[in-house]
Amino acid sequence: MAIVIRPATPADIQVLIPLIAEHAAYEADHFSQNTEFAERLEEAAFGAQPRVQLWLALDAEYLLGYAATTREFSTWSAAEYLHLDCLYLRETRRGEGIGRQLINATVDYARQRGLKEMQWQTPEWNHRAIEFYRSLGAQALEKQRFYLEV
Repeated sequence: MAIVIRPATPADIQVLIPLIAEHAAYEADHFSQNTEFAERLEEAAFGAQPRVQLWLALDAEYLLGYAATTREFSTWSAAEYLHLDCLYLRETRRGEGIGRQLINATVDYARQRGLKEMQWQTPEWNHRAIEFYRSLGAQALEKQRFYLEV
C-alpha cells in the first residue's frame, strides 16, 4: 500500500493525540493532555482563525507520523516564515522516506503562501534527525531554546 500524506481533518484529532504523546515521550518532554486538549487542538487547527497546520502520513488508515507547522514572523528579516513545530514518525517506519514526504508537504505549503524559509529545532541528542535535516540541505543555527512557565 502506498503511503499517503494529507492534511489532517477534525475527524483525525482523536487518532493524532496518542502519536503526539508518543512524540513527547520520545523527546522526554512535558505533555499535559487534559480534558480540553483535543478541543484546543481542533480549534487551533480548524477554528475560525486556524493557527496550526497538521499533516498526516498514513499507510492505509494507520497513522505513521505527522507534521505540525505555524506561521511566524521574524523581526530580523521583517518577513513571515513557516515554523515546523513537530515532525514525528513511528520508530518502526523511520528511514523509508516518509519524513521527507512530510517535509515536502510543508515546503509546498510554504511556497504556495509565498514564504521563503522554514525553521525548526530538534534535541541535540537526536543525531539521526540532525543527519536527516542536513540531507535536506537545512543548516543548523547555534542557539538554545528556552521555556518559561507563566
